[in-house]
Amino acid sequence: MGLVLTALALLLLALLGAPLFAVIAAIALLGFHAQELDLSIVLIEFYRLADMPVLVAIPLFTVAGFLLAESRTPQRLVRLSNALLGWMPGGLALVAILTCALFTAFTGASGVTIVAIGAILLPAMLQAGYPRNFALGLLTTCGSLGLLLAPALPLILYAVVAQHAGGASVGVDDMFRAGLLPALLMIVLLAAYAVWTGRRLPPPSRELRGWPEVKAALRDMAWELPLPVVVLGGIYAGWFAASEAAAVTAAYALLVTVVIRREIGLRALPRVLRESMVLVGAILLIFGVSLAFTNWLVDAEVPARTFAFIREHVDNRYAFLLLLNVFLLLMGMFLDIFSATVILVPLLLPIAEGYGIDPAHLGVIFLANMELGYFTPPIGMTLFIAAYRFGVPVWTLVRACLPFFLILFAAVLLITYIPGLSLALVR
Repeated sequence: MGLVLTALALLLLALLGAPLFAVIAAIALLGFHAQELDLSIVLIEFYRLADMPVLVAIPLFTVAGFLLAESRTPQRLVRLSNALLGWMPGGLALVAILTCALFTAFTGASGVTIVAIGAILLPAMLQAGYPRNFALGLLTTCGSLGLLLAPALPLILYAVVAQHAGGASVGVDDMFRAGLLPALLMIVLLAAYAVWTGRRLPPPSRELRGWPEVKAALRDMAWELPLPVVVLGGIYAGWFAASEAAAVTAAYALLVTVVIRREIGLRALPRVLRESMVLVGAILLIFGVSLAFTNWLVDAEVPARTFAFIREHVDNRYAFLLLLNVFLLLMGMFLDIFSATVILVPLLLPIAEGYGIDPAHLGVIFLANMELGYFTPPIGMTLFIAAYRFGVPVWTLVRACLPFFLILFAAVLLITYIPGLSLALVR
């Protein structure tokens, strides 16, 4: 009883703002102490991080994303997208969707995308005649749209956690392939709504939609264009492993932003690297203690008992999937995507496998729900970042995001109940 009360007290501290890694480590230590096991097992589990070569991809992709965000790449990407798509009905909205999705795929963080891209596109969309609520809702929603596109960090982290915590046979390359079609489904559904909304807006001026502007934008983007083509093409074609693709991406981003374009000076480079490594350190710290936490869960037979309880009350796979979506949406509001992955995946994976759900399919369901959780009221993280960046009340953004939430929730249901969307390129 005392152990339960202590665990509840720790969870309350986490809700009040205590460091998540400390709470996870404390629960693991309490669990092992109650089983009369040597507490050094926590340190041993943490040391297992050194035996995971694939983790090299996380800091390398993170550095590349921070370098691109710090440079003028967002502005060039917006210009090129506008030159290619701006002539269409709802063209500027399509630019926002495509640009945010691609940028989030490389940065892996919706807050960075809203800060870097949103400030450029919001005034442009308002000037083009888009309703203010539509523009706010679209940009807030699209901040997390690219999390299913390679090489987004959540895809890598899910594969690593699934392999080493749950023993699932799903690799990083599998997750890169699994996320592609679901991500395209989300993009297409949002694009259709954008075209419908922008069908009555006046077309952009001629100088922004002619071939000369396209050529100028391509020249301006010349150094960045090979990056997604080579990296993503290499990953999907099987030429690169995830760690090799990460090394190529980081080296190329460093070369372009620091040496060729010189948009990040040598004095600013240490600051950018430090900021990127703070994020990496937080991820690895939480992951390390979560390995020990997962080991305790397995020793205490928590997943098996949870599965038995759920199986007793939910004997239908489709009902379980619906409950899973609701649960993940709630968790997505309270936890950032990295913390949610390392905490929840080891618990959910054996339960989902008991219902015959493929680990790669589960990963896509998990991350798609986390995308929605970012802007789900009342406390989705993206809502507060966007409210600060755009200078509007949070509840204004809640109303603005509602139609986009419904569209993406419909996409999540399709992803959930049509496994082929996730598995067609994997199996």
